[in-house]
Amino acid sequence: MHRRPLGNTGLSVSIVSMGGAAIGQQYGPVSASEVADTIHAGIDAGINLIDTSAFYGEGRSEEVLGEVLQGGWREKVLICTKAGRQTRKQFDFTPAGMRASLEASLRRLRVDSVDILLAHDIEFADEPERVFTDTADVLHRFKTEGKCRFVGMSCYPLGVLRQAIERCRLDVVISFCHFNLQNQRLLTELLPVAQSHGVGVLNASPLAMGLLTNQGPPPWHPAGDVVKRTCAAAATFCREHGADIATLGMQFCYGEAAIPSTITGTAKRSELDANLKALASPVDEVMMKDVRAVLEPIRDHVWSTGR
Repeated sequence: MHRRPLGNTGLSVSIVSMGGAAIGQQYGPVSASEVADTIHAGIDAGINLIDTSAFYGEGRSEEVLGEVLQGGWREKVLICTKAGRQTRKQFDFTPAGMRASLEASLRRLRVDSVDILLAHDIEFADEPERVFTDTADVLHRFKTEGKCRFVGMSCYPLGVLRQAIERCRLDVVISFCHFNLQNQRLLTELLPVAQSHGVGVLNASPLAMGLLTNQGPPPWHPAGDVVKRTCAAAATFCREHGADIATLGMQFCYGEAAIPSTITGTAKRSELDANLKALASPVDEVMMKDVRAVLEPIRDHVWSTGR
């Protein structure tokens, strides 16, 4: 699988990377044996980055990964995990909270260090300014201590992530739902400043947390009704013309050379196979143009999140 450089880290990452939210059973039950089969097959296919978090399944994702990466698999893959968010409503970005979160993650993952450590969903911090000072400082302390090789932050609002890049000497950031068939703000509002600081940008939620799928988003999805209806219409349009909106959506993201890797939630072999098939299949440029025309009325629409 083709790899791309991740900012100034010196790492080269696979175009497709595996996300751990589904491994934490946040989208339904999945067995450890299913995860093991999927992760091992993904690594064999050339994927070399797995992204997880203390938040995913409240540690379950990391725990399962720690198990399935035994037996020499850990040495074949880069691990990115995230600290600071524990549950949907519990956050702690203080130095003590970040350290406790990281140490628990390392135990669950059965490792002494991770390749990339991020502060997770920083827009939810009670004291946002301290994220750019205290939280950033402790991330760099972890790096000095050898607990991680590279540090960064993640969140939804691009303005917050842009501040983090400008102020915190980060190596990597994760942006989600801002580069897909419906929203391409990442390219204009974040990528230029990231590139100017040598920061690697990972693109997550390429199907906009379910908006760009046949089954549609989960009930908790924060997008407005107009966005949801238009995405549903786009999915129907694709089906009526013999196409799959999820396949087109993945191909759209894979094709952007400026984005090192796209993180896809992958816990089952069928999901992995669909992602790899999208990468290997030729793009139907006419259908891609037509479905983007259906989505044009809601292009770059966003939703509110954070404190």
